[in-house]
Amino acid sequence: MGITILLVSLIVLVFLGVPICFSLGASGLIYFLLEKPELISILPQRIWAGTNSFVLIALPLFIFAGELMNKGGITKRIIDFSLYLVRPFRGGLGEVNVVASMIFGGISGSSVADTSAIGSLLIPQMESKGYSKGFSAGVTVASSTMGMIIPPSIPMLMFAMIAQESVGALFLAGAIPGILIGLSQLIMVYVLSEKHHYHTKSELVSIKQFLKQSWGGFFALLMPIFIVLSISFGIATATESAGLAVLYSVILGLFVYKELTVKDIWDALLKTVMFSSSVLFIVGYSTIYTWILSIEQVPQGIGFFLMNLEVNRFWILLIVDLLILFVGTFIDVAPAIYLLSPILIPVLANFGLHPLQVGTLMIVGLAIGLVTPPVGMCLNAATKICGMSVTRIAKESIPFIICNIIVLLLVTFIPEVSTWLPLHVFN
Repeated sequence: MGITILLVSLIVLVFLGVPICFSLGASGLIYFLLEKPELISILPQRIWAGTNSFVLIALPLFIFAGELMNKGGITKRIIDFSLYLVRPFRGGLGEVNVVASMIFGGISGSSVADTSAIGSLLIPQMESKGYSKGFSAGVTVASSTMGMIIPPSIPMLMFAMIAQESVGALFLAGAIPGILIGLSQLIMVYVLSEKHHYHTKSELVSIKQFLKQSWGGFFALLMPIFIVLSISFGIATATESAGLAVLYSVILGLFVYKELTVKDIWDALLKTVMFSSSVLFIVGYSTIYTWILSIEQVPQGIGFFLMNLEVNRFWILLIVDLLILFVGTFIDVAPAIYLLSPILIPVLANFGLHPLQVGTLMIVGLAIGLVTPPVGMCLNAATKICGMSVTRIAKESIPFIICNIIVLLLVTFIPEVSTWLPLHVFN
């Protein structure tokens, strides 16, 4: 009865339009009022404990670093570098979009930030070069999903805290899947560009010219390498590395590129506070929700149910994939991680999945939800840039999202795709 109250109240509140963080908190409060009123006094302590984590400090710092990149000219130089990188391969702006998203994702850790930064610069440029507005928006939102897969990744920080896993190991677990998504999307962009005659004439660039033109982006490109290596090899914690990323962004913007102003820093700080606050509300209230799930022994019940199903392991894992995709369609990434992780980690352990594989599986699957209506945070960011409807952009992104789904299946059924790199590095 208790779990029914919890789920029904959550669904009703969400469909009434109550923000997800407050829906989680309110449904948890309703549960305790009706089922366990004697535990209500513990709720504030539980909420505080959920947000009182050293790892979570990295979250606003990575967001702040991404905002500083946009305002300090770093994003623009990443795009310029990407343009010269793909030019010898008949590289149009479609390929530039994907490559820039791969690099930007290795700095900001946020797919929505990727859409906003890359899209605001490239979508108008792609239109001016003959690309359709739909194609431009579709490839932008689809390629930005790599922002939360390629390390560093803000959602992986959250999963690491829940699963008590190494942040560095989780970052490395997302590296190969993220690169596979990028490469497959590059192929898809090439095929569709050939079909619609979007490609420019192939133009060879000398090494000297390439080095000269890309020098401006050299320092920007050092940032993702610095962040990932410093965490993975124990030089700095995720939080320390995020702080260094902010410092590095400020130095580049103020003294190297000289495009960052004090007002820009203040604006970036305000945006970071607003976004981080909403995420921390979700984290706090989700802690209550996961506590209730453990009280009601939901993970054990689901695990027992799946273990006793007389079906092949293949179908169980496929059901899990569909569940992640379904939840990601209606719930944003942060609350979805906090809702699903306590259930899926113990359940999938019974089927031989390492926590690193489970984390990567969830992040890759939930990233697809960023480009599927009705929630689709990347879709909403893109529609503000180009003025197209959410459904139209989602339709245009389907060929590229197929690439994500293929990689999701690889992560699900081939453990080495996500576990090989971190296990070899850390062992």
